[in-house]
Amino acid sequence: MFVTDDMLAEMERLYGVPDERTFGIAVNETEFKRIRDSQIDGRNHDVTIYIRKENQVAVIAKHIYPPDLYRAPSGGLKPGEDFHVGAYREVAEETGCEVKLTDYVLRTSVAFTLGSQMIFWRSFVFLADYLKGNFQFTDHNEIRSVRWADWLEFAHFGRIMRQTSMGGLHYRAVMHEELESILRERELLPTEK
Repeated sequence: MFVTDDMLAEMERLYGVPDERTFGIAVNETEFKRIRDSQIDGRNHDVTIYIRKENQVAVIAKHIYPPDLYRAPSGGLKPGEDFHVGAYREVAEETGCEVKLTDYVLRTSVAFTLGSQMIFWRSFVFLADYLKGNFQFTDHNEIRSVRWADWLEFAHFGRIMRQTSMGGLHYRAVMHEELESILRERELLPTEK
């Protein structure tokens, strides 16, 4: 088991009860296979972490992304791995940074569909404060680039995501918009310069 109810209860105790959202997203055959292939040992989740440094957020670009498309880093826990250990490991691999989780903001459930086929997926979305690191990431197979972005840039990233034929990126765009709405309600949105 990757993420248990006990693990999630502990995250809620430490970082707050997240809002919950449910989505249905159609994906193409290539994406469906990519998602299915990522389900090693039955994995059906990612931990997405918005890393804040002053008024900016660390963002990653994958090799398969169009130019100028970035998003918050995310990754999966390993079977039996402690939630904190897995989250911090993924951040280090994808960004080269050390962080401190601060808020558990959003939990999503999504059905990725291809015709009558469906893959159930969950995302656990956190805010974190940057502690140190210089973007010397180690996951070069998956990550092309890491940089700081202003919060307003996410609107641009969302437009690029929606212009692609990749349903997974459409999911990332709508998930971000839901997160932004929650952060605005909770008065946690970064202030602009």
